[in-house]
Amino acid sequence: MSRRTRRTFLIVAAILLLLALAVFLRSKAPPEAARLLPECDGIIYIDLRPVRAIFHHDLKPLARAPDYQEFVDATGIDWARDVNQIAIGLHRMPDPTGPNGAVAYSMVIVGKITGRRLNDWLTAHAGTRETYSGHTIYSIPSEGRTVRVAQIGYDMVAISNFPTTEKIHSILDRHRSAALPFAGSTLLERHYHEVPLLSLAWGVGQIGLPFNDSGEIHVFGFGLPIESDSTLIASVAPALPTPHALGALRLRVEDIAPTDSAASTEAASLATLVTLARNVSVPAGDGDSAKAKQGLKELLDSAEVTQHNDHIIVTATLPASFFTSL
Repeated sequence: MSRRTRRTFLIVAAILLLLALAVFLRSKAPPEAARLLPECDGIIYIDLRPVRAIFHHDLKPLARAPDYQEFVDATGIDWARDVNQIAIGLHRMPDPTGPNGAVAYSMVIVGKITGRRLNDWLTAHAGTRETYSGHTIYSIPSEGRTVRVAQIGYDMVAISNFPTTEKIHSILDRHRSAALPFAGSTLLERHYHEVPLLSLAWGVGQIGLPFNDSGEIHVFGFGLPIESDSTLIASVAPALPTPHALGALRLRVEDIAPTDSAASTEAASLATLVTLARNVSVPAGDGDSAKAKQGLKELLDSAEVTQHNDHIIVTATLPASFFTSL
């Protein structure tokens, strides 16, 4: 092999190695939509593409309210059909009785949702407009709050109802450095590595905020013995393809308690709650209602609570019938 040939070979090999490293790092990085979110108390992320692929035979068209039908007619955008990914940042509000309630949000939505028709709709409905970092931010009044919207890419929209422009400005700032695979908020940096691989949906941080009621988290009508400001890592991923779990999803929720003893108490309370919930008689229903109730029963029957030092882990199988009935 000549010197020139050897040098060419080494250059090509180095380029391929760098490309492979870049692909590997990107696979370990949080999704771009989540990386764009500003500093927040909790993050929820959903990838709807695999959900549609798994459940497309069972998903039914959603009934459209008149105002939403007007939006679809004006923009050609149907969220149920055209949205592929959603990343939501949750912001705890200092005054739960204010216009935003206990929680404000910032979100990044990815899909076939941008274009001139959406721009025209935003222009017609915005009270004011602002140009920031080369993007137009539309401020739309909504039930005593201001919802700010900006198209930030050919397939990406940013939305925030935070009381000030701080959060949506942060999203636009992060968009400029989105190519960096590990850019993102402090919350992602601390906890994303704990999210299981292949998760279709996940949440980190104080993701119990939307379910908070007088300091207690409620899910499916049950009050959970978890503090509303607990740090949780929750995920939904495909279950192992066994004959009894075809199309099912695996739910995993990890709670980080302040101490080992607090974790032990919390784990015991959760285990007791699961046992009691299994024995509750669920009224009969029909159609989707019956599927949802049967799915909830199967979820509770499969639930397991374990403790590892200061971590409480709850796992359960989410049957396809429950998911498609929502």
